[in-house]
Amino acid sequence: MDLRGAIGPAVSDGFVRALEEANRAGAALFVVRLDTPGGLDKSMRVMIQAILDSRVPVATYVSPSGSRAASAGTYLLYASHVAAMAPATNLGAATPVQLGGGGAPSPAGDGAEPQADDKVEDNASALRRKQVNDAVSYIRGLAELRGRNADWAERAVREAVSLTATEAQAQRVIDLVAPDLDALLARLHGFTVRDGDAERTLALTDYRLVELEPDWRTRFLAVITNPSIAYILMLVGIYGLILEFSNPGFGIPGVLGAICLLLALYALQMLPVSYVGLGLILLGIGLMVAEGLSPSFGVLGVGGAVALVIGSIMLMDTDLPAFRVAVPVIAAVGVGSLALTGLTVRLAFKAHGRPVVTGGDTLIGQDAVAANDFGPDGNGQVRAAGELWRATTDEAVLEGETVTIRRRDGLTLHVSRKGDKP
Repeated sequence: MDLRGAIGPAVSDGFVRALEEANRAGAALFVVRLDTPGGLDKSMRVMIQAILDSRVPVATYVSPSGSRAASAGTYLLYASHVAAMAPATNLGAATPVQLGGGGAPSPAGDGAEPQADDKVEDNASALRRKQVNDAVSYIRGLAELRGRNADWAERAVREAVSLTATEAQAQRVIDLVAPDLDALLARLHGFTVRDGDAERTLALTDYRLVELEPDWRTRFLAVITNPSIAYILMLVGIYGLILEFSNPGFGIPGVLGAICLLLALYALQMLPVSYVGLGLILLGIGLMVAEGLSPSFGVLGVGGAVALVIGSIMLMDTDLPAFRVAVPVIAAVGVGSLALTGLTVRLAFKAHGRPVVTGGDTLIGQDAVAANDFGPDGNGQVRAAGELWRATTDEAVLEGETVTIRRRDGLTLHVSRKGDKP
C-alpha cells in the first residue's frame, strides 16, 4: 500500500485494517511505500503497535526518489521488519514537536531569585525533556528489536539529524537501497528478518502482488479528520441547533446540525484538541447568540467574534502544519461573524428608531371622538381605537366632536380640540 502525506487518524486506521487484511490472507510480505513529513504521535504509535503484532513481515520502503521519512516516518522505518529506501530519499529529524508552547531553561548561577516566569520556563523545559527522553527510549527500543543503529536513532531525536539513503545503509539505519519495488522484492528473496531473538527468512518466489487502495472508510475519515473540515462541521452543527431551538418545528436545521455536530465530535476526539480553544469557540458563539437575542449594540457580538477567532487559532494543540485549522478558514469565519454582528447592530438601531406600534402609547397623536360634553372642570369620555376612554381637556369639547390625543396618564387620555396646540 501507498502511504503519502501526514500521518493522522485516517492514515493510521487505513494502515491497521490493511495490515489485518494481509494477515488474514496469509501474505508473505506487506510492503508500505512511504513518503511522509511526519504526523501525530498517537497515530504513529497505533501503526507501530500493529507492525509489532503482525505475523506478516512488514517492509517500509521510502519511495519513489525524492520522498522522505521524516519525524514519525523514521519511527515507522525502525519498527518495520525491513527498512528500505530508494535513491535520493532521506529520513530523520525525529525530534517530537513541542505542544502547547514552552521555553528554554532559565540561566543558572546568575544569583537572582527565581521569578514566576522562571518557574513557567522550568516547567516547560521539564515537559520538553520528558517528551524527548520518552521518544529516545521508544526509538532505541525499536532499534534494539530490529538490530539497527540505536545511537543514530537517539541523535535523530535529540539533534534532529537526517541521512540520505546511501548514508543510512552505511550506518545500519536501514537494510538496503533499491531503485524500485521490483528490485526491492528481488533482493528480499532469501533475506533474513529479525524479530527480537527470532529470525525468519523471506521466500519470495512466484509471488502475486496485490495493490491495496484506500477504501471508502479511509477516504471518509480523511475528509472529516481534516482539522478545517472538522472545525466547519462543528460550527454548522452548533448554529443549526441554535436555529432549530429558536424556530422550533422546521426540522431541517436541527437534523443537519445534529449530524454535523456528531461528525465533528467524532473527528475532534481523534485529533489533538485544545479544550481552552474549544471553550473560547463555544463562548464566542454564545456571546453572538446573546447579541442577537438581546442586542447590546455590538459589545457582546464583537467580543464573541474575537473569542471565536482566538479559540479557532488555539483549537488544534499541535504545531504540525498539517493538523491546524487553515488560516483562510479562520479568517472567513471571523469576517463573517463580524459582518453578522454588524447586521444585528444595524437592525437593533433601526428598530430603536421606529415609532411604537403596540400598547397604549400608540394612541398618542391619534384622533378620538367625544362621547359627551365635557370641559376643564369635568371628566369626559372619548372613543379611541374602538374603546371608550376617560378623558380630560383644557377647553370645552362637545359630544361628537373630533379631538386629538396628546398624552396618556394611566387609563385617562388628555385631549385637545382638533388642530389646537397641546
